[in-house]
This record gives sequence, C-alpha cells and structure tokens, in this order.
Amino acid sequence: MDRKGLSPGLVFDKLKKFQENDMDYKSGRILGSMCTCAHPVAKRAYCDFLESNLGDPGLFKGTKALEDEVISLLGSFLGCNSAYGHVITGGTEGNLMAIRAARNMARINSPTSSPEIIVPKSAHFSFKKAADILGLKLMEAELDENYKIDLDSVQELISSRTVAVVGVAGTTELGKVDPIGELSRICNEKNIYLHVDAAFGGFIIPFLKEMGFKIPEFNFKLSGVSSITVDPHKLGLTPIPTGCILFREKKFLDVMSIETPYLTEKQQSTIVGTRTGASAAATWAILKYMGKEGYMKIASSTMEVTNFLARELTSSGFELVSEPELNIVAFNSGKIPAKELSTKLKQKGWVVSVSACPPAIRIVLMPHIRKEHIVEFMDDLKSIQKSAL
Repeated sequence: MDRKGLSPGLVFDKLKKFQENDMDYKSGRILGSMCTCAHPVAKRAYCDFLESNLGDPGLFKGTKALEDEVISLLGSFLGCNSAYGHVITGGTEGNLMAIRAARNMARINSPTSSPEIIVPKSAHFSFKKAADILGLKLMEAELDENYKIDLDSVQELISSRTVAVVGVAGTTELGKVDPIGELSRICNEKNIYLHVDAAFGGFIIPFLKEMGFKIPEFNFKLSGVSSITVDPHKLGLTPIPTGCILFREKKFLDVMSIETPYLTEKQQSTIVGTRTGASAAATWAILKYMGKEGYMKIASSTMEVTNFLARELTSSGFELVSEPELNIVAFNSGKIPAKELSTKLKQKGWVVSVSACPPAIRIVLMPHIRKEHIVEFMDDLKSIQKSAL
C-alpha cells in the first residue's frame, strides 16, 4: 500500500484499466452465463441502499420492511401468500440454507447418524458444497430420456437416512423442469422435505405459464414443496449478488436460527451475518417497476430469440440435444467435439459453455442476447463447421 493515497482521478483511471479486461454483457458475446445486464432502476436502488445492513435489521427498519415485502411479493407469484425467507447472495446460499433447514428438521423428527440428500444428476454444484459443509451424503438420482430426474431412481434411493429431496426448475445445463408434482407426491407420502432449486427458472416459468406455455407446476401450489430458491440477479434483472430463499413455514427458519445477543435482532437464520440491504431494495424496485406485464415481455422476447437460435441450428445441420423448454439451447456439431468447438468459438470472440451431461455446446439466451447477435454467431459457427470438412 502506498504511504500517500492516490487522487480520485488516478484511482478511477487505474480501475478502468482493470475493467477493460472484463467482457460486457451488452456486447452480446457472453453466451454461456445465466446473469445479464442489471436494469437501471435496480442499479439506482442498489446504490441508494449500499450502507444498509440487514444483518442488524433493527438499525435499518425501512430496509427490513423492503426485504419482507420482497419475500411476500415473490411468494405470491410462487403460490404462497405467507412465505418466509430472506434476500441473500444467490442460488448457492439459498440451496445451502434450504438443505440446512431440512437437516435440522430431520435431527428433531427422525435423527440419523448418516443423513443423506437426494438430488438429480443435473443438480447445480452448490449441492455438493452443501453436502460437504453440512456433513451429508449426496445421493444422485438418474435422469430420464428427457434429462429430467428419474422418479424410479428417486424411489430406489429413498431410505430412513433421507433428510431431503431436491428437484430443479430450470436445470443449469439444459434448462429442464423436473417433475416437481410427482416429487411432491412422493415426499408427502414419505414425510420428506422437498426443496425446489428454481434459481434460474423462478423468474421466467410463472410468466411463460401465464402466456400459455405448457410447463409443469413447480412451486408452493404443490403441497409437498417446503422451500424454493429463486435468483433475481438472473432473469429478474437485479445487480449481482441477489438471490432469495423462500420457505413455506416459519419453522424452517427457526430450526436453524442462532442467538445474536449483541445485535438488534436476537435470532439469526441466515448463513452470513452482515449482509447488504441493497439487494433487497433493488429487487423491490424492479418488481414494482416491471410488474407482471414487464416480466412477461422479457420472457416472451427471450423465448423468441431462443426458438430462433434452435431453428437456425437445425436448418444448418447442427444437432439439438433436445427441444428447449426454457431459454437454454444445447447442441453438437457432429463433426467437431464440443470442447474443441468451444475453443474455436472463443477464438472468434464468443464465450459459450460446455455441458457435461450430455457433452454439448450450451447457449443461455439471456435478455442481453438479441437476434442480430445470433445471426453473427451463426455466421461464425457455420464458418468453423465448414473449415472442419
């Protein structure tokens, strides 16, 4: 550290040099990310609440009221008018909190020396973190021919050691929605905690369903669902980091609360202590600004670009892994292995990701991707394919 500080101008000049090495969502060249440009309304609200700390909510009662209203608003369009929860950093923290709640409930109701959780093979890697941190054994259920959790496999894995089952509404690799309704029935029958990871799908499925898309139910309307993770910093258009965890009942928060005697709130259930209220303010602001109609427009335009890409790929001889259910398209060349094709695309300035199950090029069509970007992408993709002949 310099003995004397730098001038603000020099500090920001240096920062700009660092930022020049970052990619920009607006370029349309980030094709593998589930995040996107934050809306200006959300960014302004975020900045206005930077100094608020929801870890000590008695000092920031207005910000705490914003958080409560966000959970209520999200709960209402996820099928529960009395949801409990918090605005947190993202899906990983939300999933960790949900599994912690499930484990702690099991300790009370049916303690076991070797607790297990069942997740689909398509589950986000955050569940591996949760299992490691919480001392749980991770049991991976097989996928069916549609790359969704196989219900027979779940039934086979369930035992007296099972503390939770996880279903995904918008899988990370392919954007598939697991049969949550059937998982709900199974978990109800066996009195097992069911968590739905809707970090990706939570901000698009309700609006697509409103427009008539045939997508299975996934939320609190299903009586077996105990908790849901949803990420506003994905299709909700809020700044990073912004995630939400919602619980059907307050007891799931209470069972993992600890005493915090020197703060204004004497019990705390979140993983982190100090946490910004800026995320809650940004989420409240964008929910109020966009309204249902605004998000329906986002969902509609996003799926329009998604289907446009799928048609272009098919007509150009590429092989879709499956028809897109949400705004993710996965495909293969048939001539160039996915990892090699990803490298060649990166050389042309396109950053895609490669799915593992199955291996394929994975494109996430977030709101920053427009049709003109897809046209440019297809030109480069076909050029790479032609050169491989």
